[in-house]
Amino acid sequence: MRFFLLILITAIPAYVIGSINGAIITSKHFFHKDIRKFGSGNPGLTNFYRVFGKAGVLLVIAIDVVKTIAPVIFGGWLFARFSNTILSQVWLFDWLFEVSLFGQAIAGFFVMLGHCFPVYYHFKGGKGVMAAGAILIVLDWRLALISWGLFIIVTALTRYVSLGAMVGAAAFPVSQFIIGIGSYWELLATSMCTVLLIARHKANIKRLINGEESKFSFRRK
Repeated sequence: MRFFLLILITAIPAYVIGSINGAIITSKHFFHKDIRKFGSGNPGLTNFYRVFGKAGVLLVIAIDVVKTIAPVIFGGWLFARFSNTILSQVWLFDWLFEVSLFGQAIAGFFVMLGHCFPVYYHFKGGKGVMAAGAILIVLDWRLALISWGLFIIVTALTRYVSLGAMVGAAAFPVSQFIIGIGSYWELLATSMCTVLLIARHKANIKRLINGEESKFSFRRK
């Protein structure tokens, strides 16, 4: 019971903070427009850039990165801090979990959940790409290097940001398993992040199959 309470203490703040959206905040307070009413309607970095150009992009990135990294770091600290008093009571916990990494992975998933289904914006949010990328940086630099590298390569070759994002996300748990980072529970948590991100790209997948997906361009529409 105490173990699940610790998960709740990690998950709820992560979801609430994750519901903050950099694109919506920046578009409303700096451009006095709602990004959700322009372009594709998605409150994400790509659509923000297509609508408003370079202005405000760094602020969007800063907000989304900080709102992701802070709960993930807190989740890792919280699990590590109470591992001897609470988590040690869980049967076989020592070899089933890597406490700090598990806390980070759980927090990361709920941050993404908040980003995709934000409580502040009627549960209509982004697709979690920037959040997933920030989570990788905290979890392990090797995972970040592989996923970000694939994202950049695929996007550069195809000019499909959505395809690059999904390939990078798919590489997340695969590279984690190959490198041997964490146990199966941490792998499950990161796989949930991947599934969530790909599920949020359902419409993009249909457009990719039909050849209707918009290609990224540095030119503002």
